[in-house]
Amino acid sequence: MTIERGQSVTFRKTLTVAEQGFFTGISGNLGAAHVDRVKARAMGLPDMAVFELAAGALFSTALSRLAGPDYRIGAISFSFHRAVTVGETLAATATSGGPEGKSLICHLAGKIDGQTVVTGEAVLVPRES
Repeated sequence: MTIERGQSVTFRKTLTVAEQGFFTGISGNLGAAHVDRVKARAMGLPDMAVFELAAGALFSTALSRLAGPDYRIGAISFSFHRAVTVGETLAATATSGGPEGKSLICHLAGKIDGQTVVTGEAVLVPRES
């Protein structure tokens, strides 16, 4: 499968309280903004902040759909421009920036209601056979 520069895939998901609870158990992170609605609202958020790695995981789906089974994530980085909160729908888009040797560079953009709230980059590397 040939992946052209500029080709993109978007994965959209509304992040739920139940998923937040699962990720709390997986991560062990008990930060107040992530697990306590009252404290999150006192911090100025409309609801609990989604764990950044949980929001970032949505990009793994977009990357997988873009590159297929022959690639895996070799490196990934994110910048969060604001908190993503429970109940918001994040549209995670991965766009091919083209090959770099055997690797594939992808640009990441996460939007909520058309506003970019997450940016980043991923390097996809060939899976070993």
